[in-house]
Amino acid sequence: MRDASAPCVVCTAAAAPHLRETSGCCFQRNSMPRRFSPLILIVLALCAFGAVLAPTLVAEQAQETAKEEQESVPLKPAVLFQIGKLAITNSMLVTWIVAAGIIVCAQAATRTIKSVPSGAQNFWEWLVESLYTFLENIIGRELVRKTFWFFATIFIFILFLNWFGLLPGVGSVGWGHHDATGAFHVDRPLLRGANADLNLTLAMAAVFFICWIVWAIQANGIGGLILHLFGPKGETTGFLKLLMIVIFFIVGWLEIVSILFRPISLSFRLFGNVYAGEIMLESMSHIVPSLAWLIPIPFYFMELLVGIVQALVFMLLTAVFTLLIAQHDPGHEAHH
Repeated sequence: MRDASAPCVVCTAAAAPHLRETSGCCFQRNSMPRRFSPLILIVLALCAFGAVLAPTLVAEQAQETAKEEQESVPLKPAVLFQIGKLAITNSMLVTWIVAAGIIVCAQAATRTIKSVPSGAQNFWEWLVESLYTFLENIIGRELVRKTFWFFATIFIFILFLNWFGLLPGVGSVGWGHHDATGAFHVDRPLLRGANADLNLTLAMAAVFFICWIVWAIQANGIGGLILHLFGPKGETTGFLKLLMIVIFFIVGWLEIVSILFRPISLSFRLFGNVYAGEIMLESMSHIVPSLAWLIPIPFYFMELLVGIVQALVFMLLTAVFTLLIAQHDPGHEAHH
């Protein structure tokens, strides 16, 4: 159970009045500027983890083959500059811009809380209240109180990253060359869709995996977690019980393999969908060069929807993974 004095990230930023009462979170009008909220911690953790991975995955950017240089949407993000051994890429720049924008907008909207919200405060309260109610119906009241700060943050973060990548200029403004016909081609864009970079999606999945381990231990204890994975389920006796122990011990190892693959599947699912969307928009703009401004427009609207769906899918999968390890069978609590 959360301590009421420790504000949850989104509740502190923009929670509706009745949400602050039901979730046990209290808003202090000027507490945001003085407190290093969990939102900032999560965003900085994502950026820092992505920055650690970036030098490893993009260090060979300058040595790309001629085939990779001709790709319209390269897999690797472009390195803008380096600080020592740390490579700063265009996708990292977008991550920092969106993270800073979310923090500034949330603080500005909730700096002066009104009993009758309007404008930006009304939007943030509606967003948080909708997410809270939606998650409460899925994972339950007790679990959503403990984990809502993460799920709401990750949804908002992914959603705005996806939409920011659709803005004009992202991927089309930067350094390049003129071809034989005089047309200009961007080789090194200044900005790139952040979720089209596997560094960031893997970082978010890794942060969730760490949180999942903490929540699993809090809900079951170390011994209870081992029993949850390897212990036999159901009420059996005699030889059948011995057989079930052997079977569920084997199943437990399969479950561990499944758990270890979750961060990989989460990261590649989000990366693949966003990257495929960028390729589709790029392809549509080159089908008929004279209509490059018109043909991609319907697909932009589709990508707006995809941005919401992918943010929702990532949040739901992480929430369900947490529910599966944190929920107990009837009467199970008595053993802990």
